[in-house]
Formats: sequence, structure tokens, C-alpha cells
Amino acid sequence: MVFASFRRYFSMRQQSSKVQALYDHCNDIFTPSGTPPPSSQALHKLSSILDTVQPADVGLKEETADDDRGHGFFGIGQLNRVDRWAQPITYVDIHECDSFTIHLAQMCIFCFPTSSVIPLHDHPGMTVFSKLLYGSLHVKAYDWVEPPCIVESKEPGYARVRLAKLAVDKVLTAPCETSVLYPKEGGNLHCFTAVTPCAVLDILSPPYREDAGRICTFYHDYPFSTFATGGNGPKMCDGKEDEYAWLAEAEMPSDFYMRQGVYSGPAIQI
Repeated sequence: MVFASFRRYFSMRQQSSKVQALYDHCNDIFTPSGTPPPSSQALHKLSSILDTVQPADVGLKEETADDDRGHGFFGIGQLNRVDRWAQPITYVDIHECDSFTIHLAQMCIFCFPTSSVIPLHDHPGMTVFSKLLYGSLHVKAYDWVEPPCIVESKEPGYARVRLAKLAVDKVLTAPCETSVLYPKEGGNLHCFTAVTPCAVLDILSPPYREDAGRICTFYHDYPFSTFATGGNGPKMCDGKEDEYAWLAEAEMPSDFYMRQGVYSGPAIQI
């Protein structure tokens, strides 16, 4: 009986240590101003800690892969937007504290039912670590082409578009290494589509904050061939048009929604 109690206590300590280690390391390496930026070694250590995190460490139970709430990844092309986004994504804050959450970093979990989508959006001036906890997730991500290449579209229904280069277009399946995007590289603008039920643990630093100019903007992407550049397009696209796309700012889809979940993992000690 004593041994069983000790084993449960030790197990909880192990769980707590991973979440606590994430919080403590974020506290150590991130600053409210973002300067100086964390060293590459500090960022690598954060990725290494995330690589060890399992669903149970944050209070999650893995969903069954044959979940029938969605339609399956390879069928989404036949679905309209309502079908694709009808199933809510559950959003869970791991820790909420003004001194940490508003100024340093945000630690949160997104739980996706099959075929659910987080539309293409950006992370202005932010570094984001994404750890796939279970399931399979399709990630499509872009980085802006610099210097900016912008076309003022004269086509009805199209706004101004800006050229971006494809950075990631693949399916991730857990277990896999933590993905990291940076302010200007690594796929700062991305879209997530759930191939199976899945969950992602995100750490964003600095977090979204409107008064600091870090506002989440949504985009539509269009093939490079959609907008003629009159021969003035960047030479880097020659023969590689499939690696580029035009992005236009868009409103958040009215039929895209998330529901707030409750964190049930180990508490963080401040």
C-alpha cells in the first residue's frame, strides 16, 4: 500500500516536472521586450523539453484514430467550408498569469477533431513552438518574400496580394520532433488541418497582444499563376512557381470557432 502510494506520488512528480520545466525555462529565457532574444542554445533546450512531453503530462487522453466526428483528411476537398469547420476545436490554456501570459509567453493546447481546420494566419514578431502530442496533422506554412513583392489586384473580389514562399507542406504524425517558427522564417504563416483526431501544445513568445501590434491576421492563399506580374515578378520564381503563392488578408471565417476547455494537467508552481 505504501509502495503504491509512493509510485503514484512519483508519477505525479514526473508529470509535474515536465510542465513545470517548460514554465521555468520560458521564465528564464523570454523577456517582455523580446530583447535580447534567447540564445540558440536556450531555444534548443526548450524544444528538447517539449520533445519529451506526452499527452498524459498535460492531462490529455489520446482520442481514437477512427473518430467519426469528421470526414477524413483525404475527403476534405469534397466538403464545403461549413463541413470542414463545423466541428469545434477545443482551446486550453495551461497557465494564466498576467506577468507571464501577457508579457512573456502563452502555453496552450489545441485539440482537433478529424478534418477540423485552423485557417492560414500569421504570428507577427513571434516565435512559436508546436509539439504534436498525438494523431496526425497537415501543416502548410509560408514565409514572406523579402523585399516585399506586392500586387494591387484589379480583379473584382480580390484585395492587394503579397508574395510568400512555401516553407512547409507535409503531414506530421506523433511522435515527432517539435516544430519551431520564427518571425521571418520557418513558416510564420501557417494553416493546420487535422488528418486524424490530434492535439498540439503551443508555446508562443511573445504572445499575441493588440496594443503591442501583435494581432492575428488571417489570409487566403492563391497560386502564383493567379496574378500576372507583367514580367516584373521576382526572378527567384522562374521555374519554381509551385513554391510560391500570393496571400491576401481575409476576415476570420464566420463559421470558424473554438470552444474553451479546462486544463486538467499538473498545476504550475510560480
